[in-house]
Amino acid sequence: MMKRMFIGAGLCAVIGMMATPSFAASTTYPLTIENCGTKITFDKAPQRAVGLGQNSAEIMLLLGLQDRMVGTAFWPNKVLPQLAEANAKVKVISVEFPTFEAILAQNPDFVAAALPSLLGPSSKVAKREDFEKVGVPSYISPSTCVADGVAKDKFGYGERSKLWNMSTLYQEIDELAEIFDVRDRGDALIADLKKREAALRADAPKNGKKLSFVFWFSSPSPSADAYLGGKNSASGFIADVLGGTNAITSEAESPALGWESIIASNPDVIVVAQVDRNRWELDKSEAKIKFLTTDPATSQMPAVKNKAIVVMDGQAMNPTVRTIYGAEQVAEQLKRLGLR
Repeated sequence: MMKRMFIGAGLCAVIGMMATPSFAASTTYPLTIENCGTKITFDKAPQRAVGLGQNSAEIMLLLGLQDRMVGTAFWPNKVLPQLAEANAKVKVISVEFPTFEAILAQNPDFVAAALPSLLGPSSKVAKREDFEKVGVPSYISPSTCVADGVAKDKFGYGERSKLWNMSTLYQEIDELAEIFDVRDRGDALIADLKKREAALRADAPKNGKKLSFVFWFSSPSPSADAYLGGKNSASGFIADVLGGTNAITSEAESPALGWESIIASNPDVIVVAQVDRNRWELDKSEAKIKFLTTDPATSQMPAVKNKAIVVMDGQAMNPTVRTIYGAEQVAEQLKRLGLR
């Protein structure tokens, strides 16, 4: 794992859209970084990058790299509004899982992936060795890798024994910024995210009962198990930032639970995700709210009776740059409900 000091405190504004003072040193090539147990070497900054997964794509866009991107794929949600113009310059290969051939058709010189399901040992899209064979370096988000010392063919996205925090995201931003030789922009983005988190924590209730949350991502149907944010997932991090707790105690990243178990967790607040892919009807937040308020069982939950239901972008439930934005969405709605 590459480690270096983060600088740039106080460097805010719309990251990637502005020039920042030259405080950070330029990248020296060849550059070698250890990423998820694999060493990757760059002879120069990539010029034809693919963001394989929304987090990877949005980080590169936040770093102002749209002119060096030739494709993106796998978008659970629409791009951040402030990135829409930049994103429009980049080809969307697929909003779902792309094929390996479709990625190669873009003639990439670098592929950054957000999830092991997009680039991992059991991925149906591609494995790292597939890109290695064609001379394309690949990078996987450190937030979805296991800790140091664990075999490199194992990934920790399924289980989390400790609460996720932003440190691995900062590492990802820092490393991508170094790979592309835009370290000042990386420092500024990290400083902005730290400022956002600090503001949310400072505004959290200091006295009284901690709110408990359930984060519902989606479900194939009303009768199926619901995919939720696990105890130590990014959703758990959001609950912690807001001064609350996650009512779901499973250490799986995204456990699928039946409604009997969810009702028994008795949350104070239910966070329903808006997922723009529309794979299932219950990807839509309004469909989730309709189910919660009309189903004979869920409608009797105290949170539902108290109308303590808030909406958040589904991508924020993944350990990504969007997580802190999701926390801000929830905080704003809690204030309107008089719960913050």
